[in-house]
Amino acid sequence: MSDTKRLTSAFGAPVAEDQHSLTAGPRGPVLMQDVHLLEKLGHFDRERIPERVVHAKGAGAYGYFEVTADVTMYTRAALFSEVGKKTDVFVRFSTVGGEKGSADAERDPRGFAVKFYTEEGNYDLAGNNTPVFFIRDPLKFPDFIHTQKRNPRTNLKDPDMFWDFLSLTPESVHQVTVLFSDRGTPATYRHMNGYSSHSYVWTNAAGEQFYVQYHFKTDQGIRNLTAAEADELKASDPDHATRDLFEAIERGDSPSWTLEMQIMPVAEAEAYRFDVLDITKVWPHADYPPIVVGKLVLDRNPENYFAEVEQSAFNPSSFVPGIGPSADKMLQGRLFSYHDTHLHRLGANYHLIPVNSPKHAHEASYQRDAAMRTDGNGGGGPNYWPNSFGAPEPDASVAEPGVALAGPTGRTPYPHENDDFVQPRALFRDVMTDEDRDHLIGNIVGHLSGAQERIRLRQCAIFYKVDPEYGTRVAEGVGVDVAEVARLAAMTDDERATATSR
Repeated sequence: MSDTKRLTSAFGAPVAEDQHSLTAGPRGPVLMQDVHLLEKLGHFDRERIPERVVHAKGAGAYGYFEVTADVTMYTRAALFSEVGKKTDVFVRFSTVGGEKGSADAERDPRGFAVKFYTEEGNYDLAGNNTPVFFIRDPLKFPDFIHTQKRNPRTNLKDPDMFWDFLSLTPESVHQVTVLFSDRGTPATYRHMNGYSSHSYVWTNAAGEQFYVQYHFKTDQGIRNLTAAEADELKASDPDHATRDLFEAIERGDSPSWTLEMQIMPVAEAEAYRFDVLDITKVWPHADYPPIVVGKLVLDRNPENYFAEVEQSAFNPSSFVPGIGPSADKMLQGRLFSYHDTHLHRLGANYHLIPVNSPKHAHEASYQRDAAMRTDGNGGGGPNYWPNSFGAPEPDASVAEPGVALAGPTGRTPYPHENDDFVQPRALFRDVMTDEDRDHLIGNIVGHLSGAQERIRLRQCAIFYKVDPEYGTRVAEGVGVDVAEVARLAAMTDDERATATSR
């Protein structure tokens, strides 16, 4: 028998038999000296790593990104250095709020995370299929996610938790309007767009800086599900999007996305009519038209789901020269939180897992030891800097120019909070069709109806502030008094919260 066909233990010892435990006589008991059984059971007991707190269920694939336009005037990143250049990628799609066993058709944002394996190291872009988000300060994030999970007493999804938080957080109404439209239930991962949501900073060779936003536009066309279609799929095929992505790539039908960028000189941001660092806002295309930059293609399925999809880890703090973070508060929080959760879920050496390790760059750090160190651990070289042994040293040429900071410390809100209703108003009035508005109202009514009356009133007042038709139709659908909704809408946020506290 060839070595590749022989079953072995985890340490390479040949296994003689794999159907029967070693026992004292035909009827047992099982012997502790059955080291093969103990190895199998011990590994089985530890097969499940901690589930992701968010984005728990997902699907992924390999492919490439190809540059199709010259953007070297905006960034010095080698990834974008020349037209025609291809960079290997791994992409993971996911639902956000549900558990690993939840249905692909749930009403939920979808994760759209891209890992670029560049020659300057890995660059991770962890985005969503929506260009905005519910909140704009990371201090609110754990609380927000708790409300999307399960009631700590009943262990059931709870519309009171869900809508109580959102109705007390008016900045969420833009994303809520997107989520409860049919865009909240994409037909497949192949038929949706991906967005960076955050503003990032590109720096060119001359040190000039630009705020940018990424838009991956599906070449398959947008397809969404109605609420009825999503409910049917949840029952008939809860893994439909995972299946669709795998089978499409397997048959050679490689999905692709066109990358479009919105680019704004940093100097223009201060006077812009919206805060470009507020993730609850978009940059209207009329102000900064997206330009086509490249093509993302997925053409290879993973060989092993756990090794390559479940263990994939996308880290928003993984940048390359020429690309860096903005001062977006939510992004700043993610720079810490993603890496920290990977350390918890996968261990201190998660960067050595093949799907996460750099493929086209040499990793040379002074990080050593910890569980699951699977490489040479630095050999006999020094594990400190500075040193005088010719070991890796910093390269000052890759330093970014930095950004100017000013102002006293303090826990302060964004300065443009009075703009929270402008963009969702434009979405509701000008972008949505009559059918879109009908579906939006119906989807909200179906979910909000399960909340307490005081919470329904408060949330309807938020919708009323966006547009009186929006608030009135939802109020009528959930059975609350429209006049009371209008009265609450005229109050300040604090007054409205007090008036509906009990």
